[in-house]
Amino acid sequence: MELNMLSRMQFLCSSIFLLTLLNLPLAHAGETLDRVVKSKTLVIGISGDQPPMNMLNRQGELMGFDVDLAKAMANAMYATPEFAQMPFGELTEALAKGKVDLVVSGMAITADRSRSASFAGPYMMGGKSILATRAALDQIAAGGISETEVKLAALQNSTSATFVETAAPKATLVEVENYDEAIQLVTSGEAAAMVADAPVCKLQVLRNPDAGLVTLDKPLTVEPYGIAVSADDPEFLNLVQNFLRTYEGTGLVNRLRQKWLENSSWVAALP
Repeated sequence: MELNMLSRMQFLCSSIFLLTLLNLPLAHAGETLDRVVKSKTLVIGISGDQPPMNMLNRQGELMGFDVDLAKAMANAMYATPEFAQMPFGELTEALAKGKVDLVVSGMAITADRSRSASFAGPYMMGGKSILATRAALDQIAAGGISETEVKLAALQNSTSATFVETAAPKATLVEVENYDEAIQLVTSGEAAAMVADAPVCKLQVLRNPDAGLVTLDKPLTVEPYGIAVSADDPEFLNLVQNFLRTYEGTGLVNRLRQKWLENSSWVAALP
């Protein structure tokens, strides 16, 4: 009996030594999940400037599709949601350094981002779209985006501006500082359309009900939005993915789409 116990201890010590040599973590997996369970707090990375996915109301409080989804996720984990607002470009690094437990901020799942994070989802399909008057949109659609020679407005140094340059080489790109400037160009006829993310275009239709603006039913590109979690915590990824599937199955995600993308009542709460 003593010999068997000694053999087991020797085997265990050898295994630990081998894992150390291979530089494999013994208890690293599950770190985020352990932290959430012990603290009963879910720290959510979010930018707060991506309407209608996430934005600030007149009281400076976060609201939007992502906010509601994140709160539901925290509730399912019996945790209090704690939002860490920061520029979008800093979210991935914050996740990698463990400053946030996950990122719910209209983040598209890309090959490059998947090198440093894991993604649950997608919970929404986005992409580039066009905002214009019906006549201008019909004109662009008739010739095709690649052949159009009209003026297209897009935010400076944005992926939308890059899209115009690559997908619409014959168009004249007009870069603007904000969406309000782009809307002014479109409604005045100085630009035929604005190119932006599909949710942004839908929001502008809601915010300008008397401007006669329309947008595409389907985006020109496909960008799946996902919830980013640590690449080193498969247990936490599995939990988030299971909750997300449940929300899809019970209709919660669809209700959020209706609330934030199809209903305009919340627009009155914006500054």
